[in-house]
Amino acid sequence: MKPKLVFGNKNYSSWSLRTWLLLRESGIEFEEHRIALDTDTTKSEIAAFTGGGTVPVLQIGELTVWDTLAIAETVAERWPEKRLWPADADARAYARSICAEMHSGFHDLRKAMPMNCRAMGRTITLTDALSGDIDRIIAIWLACQRQFSGDNGWLFNNFSIADAMFAPVVLRFRTYGIKLPESAGYYPQRLLQSEAMQAWLSAAETETEVIEREEKGR
Repeated sequence: MKPKLVFGNKNYSSWSLRTWLLLRESGIEFEEHRIALDTDTTKSEIAAFTGGGTVPVLQIGELTVWDTLAIAETVAERWPEKRLWPADADARAYARSICAEMHSGFHDLRKAMPMNCRAMGRTITLTDALSGDIDRIIAIWLACQRQFSGDNGWLFNNFSIADAMFAPVVLRFRTYGIKLPESAGYYPQRLLQSEAMQAWLSAAETETEVIEREEKGR
């Protein structure tokens, strides 16, 4: 039986992207169940799958897992052959650290630069706090490039949970025209070249829902 992934709008739902990309890029077949966010029925539709009240949700047989990082850890355990964490213990510890930082941090970036796949060329004011979040992300990418990245171009050479966690940031930088130093530009290019990412973006373009609070920087 294929696992079922319950997720939100592909245009807006950054947490949904993380789990969807993790499964798709890893070659794990799964069933998709999309729930449109910010509608009168969104809460009840999500409640049919989890009491947690958010997407994504992954169903594996009778098991239900929610929260992106919990799902990622579960997928890594259930499909160990996919090697979704680096094999080296030190690299794995670093990968877990940056994933946890992304999971719980970067609040100014999330608020000012919501993921909006359809939008391009938006402009926003770069406050000190927002610039600090951007600089920290660039520093993480450069550290991975120096210490762990290889010819494959992912943060830890092969695709990992870390790439799934940072994927929405690449799209945020793309939407709002954030200028990256040349040394940090390799990673966004690698991610956007992914067939899985291109499939997500193509699907996002076909969506018609507009969530006004997510339309920043017009």
